[in-house]
Amino acid sequence: MSFQAYLDAVEDKTGKTPRELVAEAGERGFGPGTKAGEILAWLKDDYGLGRGHGMAMVHVITKGPEIDTKFVGTDGVHRDESSTLWLDGKATKPAG
Repeated sequence: MSFQAYLDAVEDKTGKTPRELVAEAGERGFGPGTKAGEILAWLKDDYGLGRGHGMAMVHVITKGPEIDTKFVGTDGVHRDESSTLWLDGKATKPAG
C-alpha cells in the first residue's frame, strides 16, 4: 500500500482529512519532536486507528507531507506518485 493510500484510508476510517487531523494534533500540542507513541495512543483512543494507519499520520504530524523520493515512481507496492502527500482529502485530489 502506498503512503498516500494509507492517508486516504485514514480519511475513510475517521471521516476527517489528514490536514484536519494534523490541525487537531497541533491543538493537542503534537508536532515535530512528539514521540510516536503519544500520537498513536490518541489516534487509537479517539479514532480506532491501528499502528499502520497511525504511523502514516505520525509522519505527517511530525515531519510534514514530504516523503523520500525513493518511494516515488518505483514498481513496489509502496509506490507513490509524488514526494508530496495530499492532505486535503480524496475528493479534492487532482487527477494523477
